[in-house]
Amino acid sequence: MSLLPEALAALQTELSRLPGIGPRSAERLALHLVQGDAGSVRRLADLMVAAREKIRSCALCGGLTELSPCGLCTQANRDGSLICVVERAVDILSLEKAGSFRGRYHVLGGRLSPMNGVGPEDLRVAELERRLGTEPIREIVLALATDVEGDATSHYLAKRLTPRGVRITRIAHGLPAGTGLEFADELTLSRALEGRRELT
Repeated sequence: MSLLPEALAALQTELSRLPGIGPRSAERLALHLVQGDAGSVRRLADLMVAAREKIRSCALCGGLTELSPCGLCTQANRDGSLICVVERAVDILSLEKAGSFRGRYHVLGGRLSPMNGVGPEDLRVAELERRLGTEPIREIVLALATDVEGDATSHYLAKRLTPRGVRITRIAHGLPAGTGLEFADELTLSRALEGRRELT
């Protein structure tokens, strides 16, 4: 039997379904919300509903936006000849925070996974090919996961898109900043060595 009242337990359960929120964190959040100012809680609830209703996918790149095409697709100072292909819309946010990519993006909406029934037709590959016909794209940078499915998706895209006369590259994979070799697995070390560059 739960010590929490039914409504509070139900709120905790829903909060624990959020990414990165475990049962204990969900309990703390639920307790904070039910004991907080009613106006603040109502504003939070309204903002959550409004964000869910207003945010959609950009018709061009597939990123998160309120207006389509999104700000990144319409930004004049971005390099339209360079497209970075990512798996999910949130991956764009990570790359933008890094601040070193000045091209445009394309969200696949997943990766190939025959075991889960995800094939090329389930991804935004056709949309990417359409962009090759309408935009001055010279290079596609694949920024996909480094697991088996990510590798398979990268190889598939390279094979399918190379005949279109576009250069296909993949981001280098290596050691996370601030860690030592003893924390890296063999595959990460191998890819770090393969992706080495000359120091100038």
